[in-house]
Amino acid sequence: MRRREFITLVGGAAAGLPCMARAQQPQRMRRIGILMPYAESEQEAQDRVATFLEQLGKLGWTEGRNIRIDTRWATSGVERIEHLAQELVALKPDLLLSANTLTTEVLLKLTHSIPIVFATVVDPIGSGFVASLPRPGGSATGFTNLEGSIAGKWLELLKEIAPGVNRAAFLFNPAAAPYAEIYLTPFRAAAASLAVEAIAAPVGDTPELEAAVAALAHAPDGGLIVMPGLFIASRTDVTSLAASHGLPAIYPFRYYAELGGLMSYGNDQADNYGRAAVYADRILKGEKPGELPVQAPVKFELTINLKTAKALGLDVPLRLQQQADAVIE
Repeated sequence: MRRREFITLVGGAAAGLPCMARAQQPQRMRRIGILMPYAESEQEAQDRVATFLEQLGKLGWTEGRNIRIDTRWATSGVERIEHLAQELVALKPDLLLSANTLTTEVLLKLTHSIPIVFATVVDPIGSGFVASLPRPGGSATGFTNLEGSIAGKWLELLKEIAPGVNRAAFLFNPAAAPYAEIYLTPFRAAAASLAVEAIAAPVGDTPELEAAVAALAHAPDGGLIVMPGLFIASRTDVTSLAASHGLPAIYPFRYYAELGGLMSYGNDQADNYGRAAVYADRILKGEKPGELPVQAPVKFELTINLKTAKALGLDVPLRLQQQADAVIE
């Protein structure tokens, strides 16, 4: 090799070194804070977080390599949620994943500079989280939970599986669900069309829940509808009470039916978390939350517990069984 060719080769290789060094540099570690108002032992809540993380992985985010996840679990009321929210905000994450209306409200009181993606919020406009669904406009966006008209569908399904029901109590927790009227209005409208007495039953704790269910059971032909946000810790209480009083009941989510509830109809919560990961990815890559539209749930499931139906003396119509996504025997 001639001297001039040798110098050119060495010089070219040296010039490429900075580019190679830059290419080998590890990606900047990003950080996501997750606030869950559930016990860490709740399998459904764990499944939702797992779905979020799995989808993030598919989008190229690997924990320990380019993303760090800080998760906080709270089950002891608003004060505990507020404390853990402060912890997460103090970590200065690049993004916050909020589970529901309560956690989103708490986080937005603490920060408007950290982007927030909420997974299951009922009324983001009425709650003041976003200016509009197509263009949220602020630091938060995400996915809605069950919209109000589903309350009419719940009553229709309850009447279909238990035609004798002529009084229906709508159980809700006014503290956990200040948006209850969104459901109560269509519930009352459906009750009027079906000749069913509509009973609004606000309950704030287990004793109030027990009293409301017992009052309904004092007369025959009663039924229960359980609203989202009743309080997740009381899922076993409410299904057990309905069974002990012989009351047919419909619930918003599948885990109630798996615990012995007669029937559930609602959106797949984990699916919302998978879609939230897509929004997290887009925001981490530079998009603004205020420009990402709030989206409605797209995956719904009907679950029927035939064992409970038999215990209540109900003959579940074959058509309803065929419509169900899951039948528990």
